[in-house]
Amino acid sequence: MKLDCKHVWGYISDYIDNSVDPAVREDIERHLEHCEICSAILDSTRNILILTADERTFEVPVGFSEKLHRRLEEEIKKDPESGEK
Repeated sequence: MKLDCKHVWGYISDYIDNSVDPAVREDIERHLEHCEICSAILDSTRNILILTADERTFEVPVGFSEKLHRRLEEEIKKDPESGEK
């Protein structure tokens, strides 16, 4: 069976979990050999799973939120034609 990208996307989670039917797995792997888009989606999905499984928490520096909002306000106020305020 030849799978198109939409079919592969529907199986990505099961493929990563190794719970997809072996015949379908072969079809997915054949598709991934020549499809850069689906290969990138597979890699991105794996990366997201790794990042979300990371139990570490990241704290932003003190004052970061205020600086971010101030910078965003400055960018919003810039004249879109000249790129300047």
